[in-house]
Amino acid sequence: MKKANGLSKEEIAAMKDYLKEKNSKENNENTVLAAISKMPEPDRSLAKRIHAIITKNFPSFTCKTWYGFPAYMKGDEMVCFFQYASKFKARYSTLGFSDKSNLDEGNMWPVTYAVTKLTASEEAKIVALVKKAVS
Repeated sequence: MKKANGLSKEEIAAMKDYLKEKNSKENNENTVLAAISKMPEPDRSLAKRIHAIITKNFPSFTCKTWYGFPAYMKGDEMVCFFQYASKFKARYSTLGFSDKSNLDEGNMWPVTYAVTKLTASEEAKIVALVKKAVS
C-alpha cells in the first residue's frame, strides 16, 4: 500500500466513495447490491449472505453504502456495516457496529468481528448481535 499525503490509494478511494454517497439521493438497496456484485470472491459471497441475514431478520432496516461498504440502518442511524477484506488488502472481512449500537458490556466491548466463513452458528451470532445492538 503506497501512501500519498498520508493515505493509501485504497483509503483515498474509500473517501471518494463516501463523498459520492453523501451527495447521492439514490444510495439505497440497489446501490448496496451493485457494490456487492463488484466485490471479488470470497468477499462477494460473504457480503451476499450477510445482506440476506440482515434483510430477512430485520425487515424494517434500510441499507446504503458507507465508504463503499454495505451498511444497515434503523431509521437514520447506522447499526452495522460489512467491510470486505479485499478493499484494504486485509486478511479477513469484518462486521462492524456503529457507536449508536447497544453492545456495551462494562468498560470495554467488541464492536468489530472478523468474518472468514458463515455457518449456521455465525449466522445466529450475527442475528443476536444485531438484536442486541438495536435493543
